[in-house]
Amino acid sequence: MDSLKDKVVFITGANRGIGKEIALRLAKAGAKIAIAAKTVAPHPKLPGTIHQTCKEIQQLGGEALPLEVDVRDEKQIETAVLKTVEVFGGIDILVNNASAIHLSGTLETPLKRFDLMHQINTRGTFACSQFCLPYLLKASNPHILNISPPLNMNAKWFKEHLAYTIAKYGMSLCVLGMSAEFAEAGIGVNALWPKTVIATAALFAFLNDPVEIESLKSRCRHPAIVADAAYEILIRDAKRCTGNFFIDEEVLIEQGIQDFACFAVNSNMPLQKDFFLD
Repeated sequence: MDSLKDKVVFITGANRGIGKEIALRLAKAGAKIAIAAKTVAPHPKLPGTIHQTCKEIQQLGGEALPLEVDVRDEKQIETAVLKTVEVFGGIDILVNNASAIHLSGTLETPLKRFDLMHQINTRGTFACSQFCLPYLLKASNPHILNISPPLNMNAKWFKEHLAYTIAKYGMSLCVLGMSAEFAEAGIGVNALWPKTVIATAALFAFLNDPVEIESLKSRCRHPAIVADAAYEILIRDAKRCTGNFFIDEEVLIEQGIQDFACFAVNSNMPLQKDFFLD
């Protein structure tokens, strides 16, 4: 499959989880992948490094560039973007996947956690977009895809984890604003969010009870469903596909897929719906 042949994709947080699955999926379609993430050595709790993702892409016959990037540091972003352009010749697609999570109420949220989420989620998304845009403006079918939820101003989405919601909605507000700002330039700017909870190491790292972890994991889907949906979005005509807040399952249903059992961790268990969706 080479539907994205020679397209250059800059993906943040592509060393594990959803970002890694998207990187692998797009590489299978012929894209050249710039892996922008900060993990260069194995983490004791969170598996995956930029070099491991790079190796797996190369084993698929694809091209990949591992880039050590902390999206809180604009100089590191700029250096990584310039290196990507130097090696691959440009940037066609940006996937803003890097994210920090801390699900807690207002009184239980340390300000350093508040700052971390906003620096990575909202500011990191804005900064990566800003540095990639000069090259996206030169691309033939440019896309920005943010892994963030649809905007919903119902108070229940803010009540339990206000700081995290604000930070993730900041990514979605970038979609709302940039899709309008760059519509005439032909850049497709969209968001993608899973219908169910996705089984990722980052999510389970916040749980201490092994029984609770296994219970939740059994009701999750694999990151591959998000990756397949991302692929379907990124092959669309950017001029006609912008400003959308896509849900992974709905994207795949549009493509005629009806059976999603293959994406379930345990197809015999009911799925846990994502907490950002009605």
